[in-house]
Amino acid sequence: MEKKEKSSSYSHILKYMGVFGGVQGLGILIGLVRNKLIALILGPDGVGLISLFNSIIKLVSDFTNLGISTSAVRTISEHFDTGDERKISRSIVVIRSWSLLTAVLGMLVCVVFSQLLDSWTFSWGDHTLHIILLSPTVALMAVTGGEIAILKSTRQLRSLAVVSVYHFAGALVLSVPVICYWGEAGIVPSMFITALWQMFVAIRFSCRRYPFAVSFGKPVLREGGGMIRLGVAFVLAAVVGSASDFAIRSYLNNTGSLGVVGLYNAGYMMSIVYGGMIFSAMETDYFPRLAAINSVGKVLNDTVNRQIEASLLIIAPLLVVFMVGLPVIIPLLYSNAFMPVAGMMHAMILALYMRAIKLPLAYMPLARGDSLLYLVLESAYAVVVVALVVLFYDLWGLTGTGYAMLLTAVLDFVMLSFAMYRKYGFVFSRNVARYALLQVSAGLLSFAVTFIDTPWLYWLSGVAVVALSFSLSAWVLRSKANLVEQIRRRFFSH
Repeated sequence: MEKKEKSSSYSHILKYMGVFGGVQGLGILIGLVRNKLIALILGPDGVGLISLFNSIIKLVSDFTNLGISTSAVRTISEHFDTGDERKISRSIVVIRSWSLLTAVLGMLVCVVFSQLLDSWTFSWGDHTLHIILLSPTVALMAVTGGEIAILKSTRQLRSLAVVSVYHFAGALVLSVPVICYWGEAGIVPSMFITALWQMFVAIRFSCRRYPFAVSFGKPVLREGGGMIRLGVAFVLAAVVGSASDFAIRSYLNNTGSLGVVGLYNAGYMMSIVYGGMIFSAMETDYFPRLAAINSVGKVLNDTVNRQIEASLLIIAPLLVVFMVGLPVIIPLLYSNAFMPVAGMMHAMILALYMRAIKLPLAYMPLARGDSLLYLVLESAYAVVVVALVVLFYDLWGLTGTGYAMLLTAVLDFVMLSFAMYRKYGFVFSRNVARYALLQVSAGLLSFAVTFIDTPWLYWLSGVAVVALSFSLSAWVLRSKANLVEQIRRRFFSH
């Protein structure tokens, strides 16, 4: 019976991490094509400008969204598991109403503080008007965040995957021609068009089950106030995280150059964002399931451990491929002008092993509603990462920023593990320890391969480590989730 439950659990996790669906992979592919075209059109300086504008948008959004998207998932997930449609519908009206209010707030904050944001971000030129023109994008993102939270918490995971693909496809078709025609002057309009498209798609899919309705009466505002009180610490944590990212990019821009920011952003995108896409798929399904667990104990412990096992086994072989394939991947995704970022990326890829293990832990305070603990942990991470990036960049340049990220990830893992043990009694399973030892060792071997100068020996050694990592994961997943049979049924049943 236990074996059956475990197999079922693994099958569920694998299904919703997009291992067999391919939808997430299609979205990633479209996104890669878009970024490749933008990199060729604008070069490192243009990519750096996009990075700074995105940092501003994220900072303002996190500051003004009042934690609605996070507290909404937790609130609706609880109602969804009880099957109370009346409470679900009521909560959705509350979330949509407050999302519109936060959209207006975000827009106003972006306009009012545009001059201040310009002085913090840029040491050259006057970009105040650009930041003011970014304000509608902030508003659109607030509305989209509410709709995405509704899709997540009501387990409309297939719709979420399709929304993701439509978003990437729309961003490619709508934004690239604008940037191609106007160059850097088209960056802000392309961001607005992309955000508008994403909001339209998210609303279209979420309204299929729950028609759009809002209310600004006192009862709705009062109910939303309860969610906001829960989300205040989450807002502060998100702001701290966005501020740290904003501070790093502004520091690199003012100390180095816009080109350095562009290189940093490319490395960050390729490793943390693209390399971490599997984590996004994990969060979509995992967080609502975790939020629905009402007590601390074996069920919570097992859920988190199985998520760590599956995440590590799935992403580890991909990280080895990424590490070994960088000499081909960087020119393919961007251009040869971005090759100086390789050293930084080697360290960032190693940091993703830590992220695979610690991210399921990081969601525990969110799911339990322990917002203060979440704020403390996120704030500690933000302070450490900014301090180390500044220090390591001064010592070793752009490559040093990657090792700063790696060291921060290790320290964060230690801190999270201790905190989750003390707060929830969480203990890593033997399987997690075993798989981590094997796959992290393979990752370190792939890192060692990057120091080989002889091409034929480099690729021979790299392929051997890739085969080792894939074999380890395939062997475990085959026994845990009957992987081979699932693949056979999906691709050869017709």
